[in-house]
Amino acid sequence: MDPLFAGLYFDFDVSPDSPRGPALLVLVSFLLSFGFIRTSARLSRSARVTWWPGSVRTGSGVHIHHLVWGISLLLLSGFVGYATEFRAPWMHITAVTFGIGAGLTLDEFALWLHLEDVYWAREGRTSLDAVVLATVFATIVAMGIRPVGLGDAESVLATTGAVLVLVLLSGITFMKGRFILGIVALHVPFIGIYTAVRLATPDSPWARWRYRGEKLARSRKRFSPDRPFAQRRDRLLDLIGGAPTRE
Repeated sequence: MDPLFAGLYFDFDVSPDSPRGPALLVLVSFLLSFGFIRTSARLSRSARVTWWPGSVRTGSGVHIHHLVWGISLLLLSGFVGYATEFRAPWMHITAVTFGIGAGLTLDEFALWLHLEDVYWAREGRTSLDAVVLATVFATIVAMGIRPVGLGDAESVLATTGAVLVLVLLSGITFMKGRFILGIVALHVPFIGIYTAVRLATPDSPWARWRYRGEKLARSRKRFSPDRPFAQRRDRLLDLIGGAPTRE
């Protein structure tokens, strides 16, 4: 193995007795739930589709957002998980229920962040960002990746030191607005070291506290939405979640 990743461990055991099995069920059901509800929303939005049933409304015409169903499933699965013997098949049933609830809830993350219906607005892109972050984190957990350094730690002091380094590097990465890399940095410190010496995004807490003048201008140029990478990212998000409403 490359010495750079000598401390990175993978556990692909998805047997019924392994925690990897339920974690994988959460990930798969989460992605399927998000894919279904986002497709449903796009079909309901399209004026050319008349056969799709659309959203759920009460008798008085109130639109029940699907995050309501998602939060209900999260609460239900959490209660069942604590109230029953957490073993098969309950472990796997609650894992699937939790994944479905998480998919329904995070698809409308922007709504409970802004406290208004911005689903198809530009601000609604926050929901897709949340789904991507959750997918990366859940994939890492489902793969059983053990953080670098913890597998080789031979004492409590060494383990504590490794955890503190990982948390520090990941925290800096999050403060710089690089959220996906922040999740990866929790397991691979080299990613955190790389991000720590790179520019922060211009709207991140790190930039607000430390950047002025030329450095802030460099950050704005580096992360400009007009750059080819940013435009390709927007096109990909349009393909996945639908294009936002143009003002």
